[in-house]
Amino acid sequence: MAGNAKPVLIVGAGVAGIIVADVLGKSQDRDDFEPVGYVDDDPEKQNKILHGLPVLGTKKDIPALVERHNIREIIIAIPSASGQVISQIIAICHRTRARLKILPGFYDLITGKIKISKIRNVEVEDLLGRKPVALDVDKIAGYLTNKNVLVTGAGGSIGSEISQQVARFAPKEIILLGRGENSIFEIELKLREAFPELCLTPEIGDIKDLVRLNHIFDRHRPDVVFHAAAHKHVPLMERCPDEAVKNNIIGTFNLAEVACKYGAGTFVLISTDKAVNPTSIMGATKRVAEMIMQSMSRRGKTRFVAVRFGNVLGSRGSVIPLFKRQIARGGPVTITHPDMTRYFMTPVEAAQLVIQAGVQAKGGEIFLLDMGSPVRILDLAENLIRLSGFEPYSEIPIEYTGMRPGEKLAEKLATEDEGIVTTVHDRIFCVSKGKYDFANLENVLSTFMSAEFSFREREIISLLQKVLLNFRKNYSA
Repeated sequence: MAGNAKPVLIVGAGVAGIIVADVLGKSQDRDDFEPVGYVDDDPEKQNKILHGLPVLGTKKDIPALVERHNIREIIIAIPSASGQVISQIIAICHRTRARLKILPGFYDLITGKIKISKIRNVEVEDLLGRKPVALDVDKIAGYLTNKNVLVTGAGGSIGSEISQQVARFAPKEIILLGRGENSIFEIELKLREAFPELCLTPEIGDIKDLVRLNHIFDRHRPDVVFHAAAHKHVPLMERCPDEAVKNNIIGTFNLAEVACKYGAGTFVLISTDKAVNPTSIMGATKRVAEMIMQSMSRRGKTRFVAVRFGNVLGSRGSVIPLFKRQIARGGPVTITHPDMTRYFMTPVEAAQLVIQAGVQAKGGEIFLLDMGSPVRILDLAENLIRLSGFEPYSEIPIEYTGMRPGEKLAEKLATEDEGIVTTVHDRIFCVSKGKYDFANLENVLSTFMSAEFSFREREIISLLQKVLLNFRKNYSA
């Protein structure tokens, strides 16, 4: 073993593990990594030599083997393992000081693309404790092929992922609409590199600007609209309720009106679990946006539907990037409450759910993804600290800052009054349509959009409570 080489333990003595060992052994980076052996739970592999390396034990032996062989890196090489099995292995590895990495999917094995650079660090996605939901979008997304597709908020975390998923299905044109020129420029550049033949049109505009929306729809005549533009940060919207109403309610109404006017076939609103029994301005405005969608579904031929997301892992402004920055600074990692839980999904799951919703749309539905059990934020923080090579509390402190205005300890995906029904996909559900006073909703919207409306917090909350009877909110002033 080279003097500076890091001893590596490979978890999994199957095809994947053997390929990893072979790649490490032959790599030009051999001075950096030196495989010591495997661990595998298969009894028939114990004490055998596979491609020159011994099977040293099972996953339960990992802590002792790390100490005995001074293991610096552990590589999990079981691409077909379930999320639950991976979580168990990671939990064992956390009892050691070795750094963790994980092999990508099995596709990279069969195409011969495995390189040391492809062996990535374990990400929080690996700790969901469930298998990511894979939707059969290749069979169901024909409604996008040769169609004009408009994505609002296209430069954001969700909008950009939706745009990339849509690009796979040969649309006639993708219109990338957003307010921020830098983010729109970035997603346009990324898509042009990945799909050089794609007809792609960036548009800078604000969904609150009805004149601009009419120009864009008149020019492009989109068949499908994915509405991802929104103000989503709960504490910020508590401070700026007027902006939440203008963007999430008035902007959504403008976009829906224009989509109806120009004959779009499908309109999908991206909503949030915070719209369920909302306690925040952001959640309340997104719930009203859902109601606008359901109201609009009764007009014209456009099929209006919504999807409710949990938290999207790694999205801009979300808790994971914040934790990573705090860990990089040496802590502390800040958590509002030790018992706070959230539902999590990956960006790909979120984008594919949006596409699936468009396929199943008949008008007025709200779709949900089976995201398993909610995850405790404290557990995420502790796991992320360990994945970064530190011990929580002793090396990276964790501090509790208190719940912020508008936050809940736990989110729900549907209210008690909303029935959840199955769909053709066993991991996607639909909320049964509720009964609303749409005339009352129209009156409230008319007041919001009137030139005389003051947008003072007291008036905003009063109007929201007229359509959301259980919404209770204290005035800040």
